Amino acid sequence: MFYNFAISLYYFGIWLTSFFNQKAKFWVEGRKDVFSKLRSQITDNQSIVWFHCASLGEFEQGRPLIEKIKKTLPQHKILLTFFSPSGYEIRKNYEHADYICYLPIDTKKNVKEFIHIVQPKMAFFVKYEFWFNYLNQLNQSKIPTYLISSIFRKDQIFFKPYGSFFKKMLFFFDHIFVQNEKSKTILLENGISHLSVAGDTRVDRVLEIQKNKKSFDKINAFKGTAEILIGGSTWPLEEDILIEWIHTQKDYRWKFIIAPHDISENHLLEIERKIKVNVVRFSKADAFNSAAAKVMIIDNIGMLSSLYQYGKIALIGGGFGSGIHNTLEPITFGLPVIFGKKYQKFEEAISLVETGGGFSISDYDEFKNVMENLDKEDFYNNASTNAKIYISENQGATKEIFDFVFLNED
Repeated sequence: MFYNFAISLYYFGIWLTSFFNQKAKFWVEGRKDVFSKLRSQITDNQSIVWFHCASLGEFEQGRPLIEKIKKTLPQHKILLTFFSPSGYEIRKNYEHADYICYLPIDTKKNVKEFIHIVQPKMAFFVKYEFWFNYLNQLNQSKIPTYLISSIFRKDQIFFKPYGSFFKKMLFFFDHIFVQNEKSKTILLENGISHLSVAGDTRVDRVLEIQKNKKSFDKINAFKGTAEILIGGSTWPLEEDILIEWIHTQKDYRWKFIIAPHDISENHLLEIERKIKVNVVRFSKADAFNSAAAKVMIIDNIGMLSSLYQYGKIALIGGGFGSGIHNTLEPITFGLPVIFGKKYQKFEEAISLVETGGGFSISDYDEFKNVMENLDKEDFYNNASTNAKIYISENQGATKEIFDFVFLNED
């Protein structure tokens, strides 16, 4: 079968890459003892609910459902698997999962051994993970399998004339929970009816973050009475746009926080070199230099989601590259969001642009135009309200999925 040959070839390619690439090395090394570790940890007669996530973003979508299961049905054990090191290495100590490991490569032999050891009561695949041998085996073993927070587009391989093999995998799921009506329509047009629109579980996650947001004395001192524009998970192109705008702001009505995606020392030094006004890093800030600074650079990971409570507007990174980063976190606090043109794979960004809660830009001039519009009170209030509306209208996916799956158990 060509698929199995391609999977083996893919593994061989990553193995070769692992000799000079750290991420590939993690990918290979992390899979070496998966079966022996699972055998030593899992005992007979456990009720295991298996969640599989490609990486960190998908984990954040699965997380609300994991935590609801653990809270509501503690008799179940949670197995969490990751495909990518960027998910596993960051969340390998996640407290709400009982077992965490890399997903063994999708060969028939690996799949049979994995299912035999784990014997999951049910399985959840999050958003975009489709592995034929795993899904086929789960289906043959009559293990209920669900796809959650998924989005489908007409240009995906499932719906191409040559995509019948991939489309077949969609029929292996017992139920597919999609984020929007467009996805539902596409699936129905292709003969897939075991589905429902549940929304995006990440909305429930960001609402939980908002509820439990952290406060930062250094940020309070920095902010004072100023309004803050936050650059969240920025890349160099967003940083250059933001820095050019900063240099046009001559008074202290506005201050700026830059939380770069890359917090390596060389990149932080590069940002500081470009900024011609008073700037301080969060790690070096105190009550005095925070208050005096016009720009603060966040040189750590983990506090951005709570930082948005201090902001008025957010410029989100990634839209000039592979795709924008998290826009749900800022809009939960009512911040209008600005981002680059590569947002089409993100349902929330599409909706925000359509309703006027978010704005897509190509360059500095377009950014300047958006900022000048947002400086008008009515325009700003409308944008902020539309951002909040998206959150209010899309919460509750976690409960809907949980109720469907667990309240309908035999």
